[in-house]
Formats: sequence, C-alpha cells, structure tokens
Amino acid sequence: MSILAKIAEIENEMARTQKNKATAHHLGLLKARLAKLRRELITPKGGSGGATGEGFDVAKTGDARVGFVGFPSVGKSTLLSNLAGVYSEVAAYEFTTLTTVPGVIRYKGAKIQLLDLPGIIEGAKDGKGRGRQVIAVARTCNLILIVLDVLKPLLHKKLIEHELEGFGIRLNKQPPNIGFKKKDKGGINFTATCAQNELDFETVKSILAEYKIHNADITLRSDVTADDLIDVVEGNRVYIPCIYVLNKIDQISIEELDIIYKVPHCVPISAHHRWNFDDLLEKMWDYLKLVRIYTKPKGQLPDYTSPVVLPDGRTSVEDFCLKIHKNLIKEFKYALVWGSSVKHNPQKVGKDHVMEDEDVIQLVKK
Repeated sequence: MSILAKIAEIENEMARTQKNKATAHHLGLLKARLAKLRRELITPKGGSGGATGEGFDVAKTGDARVGFVGFPSVGKSTLLSNLAGVYSEVAAYEFTTLTTVPGVIRYKGAKIQLLDLPGIIEGAKDGKGRGRQVIAVARTCNLILIVLDVLKPLLHKKLIEHELEGFGIRLNKQPPNIGFKKKDKGGINFTATCAQNELDFETVKSILAEYKIHNADITLRSDVTADDLIDVVEGNRVYIPCIYVLNKIDQISIEELDIIYKVPHCVPISAHHRWNFDDLLEKMWDYLKLVRIYTKPKGQLPDYTSPVVLPDGRTSVEDFCLKIHKNLIKEFKYALVWGSSVKHNPQKVGKDHVMEDEDVIQLVKK
C-alpha cells in the first residue's frame, strides 16, 4: 500500500469521525499518524542520492528573500519583471516558468531578493508537478507572497495554504507556546498553565506514543490544539509571514476593490499596469521587519547610502559586528550609538546592546 493511499485512508477516517470529547483522543492519534506519513513523503526513505535534476534552488543574496507562490498564469512573472526589471519569460499559456527565476530590488537601502517560482498545482505536497521542489525553495524564504487571481481568489487561497501547510510551512502564525524536552527516564511529565479545551494528559500521551516518545516534559503555556503539539514534536516546521497579492484588479469594479481592501494580509495590485506597487513594497517592508544600521567613521558624517541590514531579533551590536566580519568582535572595545535605542546621543554601549531601525553606530577598537 503506497504512502498516498495510507494518507487518503486516514483522511477518510478523520472525515467520518464525529468531533467530541470522546473521540478527541482517537483524532489526535490519527493526526499524529498523518503527520508522520506526510514527513515520509517530503523526505523519502532510502538515501540513494540519485540525479536531482537541474539546479532548482538559487544562491541566497541580499538581506532578505521573498518568494512568489501561486497557481500557473496568475501573473507572478509579470510582477517580477515589472518590480525588479528582470525578464522572466511571460506568455499567455500555463507553466511558462519552469525553474526559479531570481531578481533583486533595492528598497530603503536593503537588497531584497525576489524569487519567481514555477506554478503550483493541486497535490504539490504529494510530489505532483515540480511541487515538491517549489515548496522546498519556499521554505527558505523570509516572506512568501501568495499571488492570486482576483477573479477566483478564495478557492486558490485555500488550496495553496493547504499545500504549504502539508509541507510544514505555517503562514502568519507564531510558534505554539509549548515546552517540550525529551528525557531518558521518568515517564511523561505533563503540566498545563491554563485551561485546555482540546488536549488532556491521555491525548498528549497517545500522540507522543505514536512517535515512540515515552519520557518527556511537556508544558502547555496557552490553549493549544493537537496540531500544535504535533508541530512541536516534529520540530521541522517553519513559521513564515505571508502577504496575499490579488493580481489583475483592472478586471473588477471599484466596489469590489473596496471590499478586498478590508481583507487582512491582502494587497490588490495590477502587475500589468503597475498599479499599487508602492503599497505592496511598503507592506513587504513591514512584514520583513528588517533593521537598518548606518555606520559612522570617526570624525566623518554617517554614511546614509548603504546601511548594514540586520534581521529582526538579531540586532545587537555583536550581530552587527559579525555581519561585517567575524574578526571584528575580537578587537571590539565599545561602540557609540545615536538613535532611538539609546537614552542620550551618543551613548557608549557594549556588545549586548540591542539597536533599532535607522540607528547610527561608531565602533571603537582596542
């Protein structure tokens, strides 16, 4: 029996089962089995490193990486060529783009790499089409733009989300607040710091037993679901921000456009007419959460043309030094910082000081 057949069988059983407290335990078990089978699909067993085909992934350049995901013929290539000035082959038939086409834009001093990925079809997570490679490249992005056709958006949106979820990509979510630690002995130690609607000790125990884990500490710090627990146990999930780009707005009325503007995480554009690109770029910048740091040589004015761009959450002075050169931190004595992260300008700080967007820094060596 193939993996796909097993997956279909479990999905059918889950659809047949009523959802209530008595069956929660059984459904948790089925979800864990399903997650294990999905993982086997993504990373097939048998390590014969055969021919992998032409190079599909692209070297990472710039400060952030944004991937365009969507069905064939929704205008991903037109969007890329009009945003970045890169020619990605455009035609009126489906599946024009066959491999990843990279482009780079400079926005607010940061270099952002844009990737035009081939169209995804239904069943991509089961290995149909080039789906598996496409989603594997999407996993490495800092932001995913799901490009949708404005005339049939919701159907496509659901399908693409389902494909990405099946591949371990979680869109616009935070990692679940669950403490999970394996042990050698001592059984399962289960603590919940707040009331749980779905999980109880028995369900948690059965899900972990499915993964052959019988000794672990589990702490639930918020009201979580069985899926959240499975995500934490699998440990290969990536949490990526996502923007839905509704293309081809030249084909709809103004009233419809007003409704679309109220949808969260959504930007309507027209790639062909280059409408609303500035709004899209601004939203991309918000979601990427990049921090620009300007450098100031001693006795000179700060260089505002080429900032050092750091990702959100790694913006200490030490991270800044490592970004420039790893030997710099050895010679580091202290730094002078001007900007919103300090109480007075300039302030003398050590390597653990966390900087904010558009700060100016001057390093002093030993």
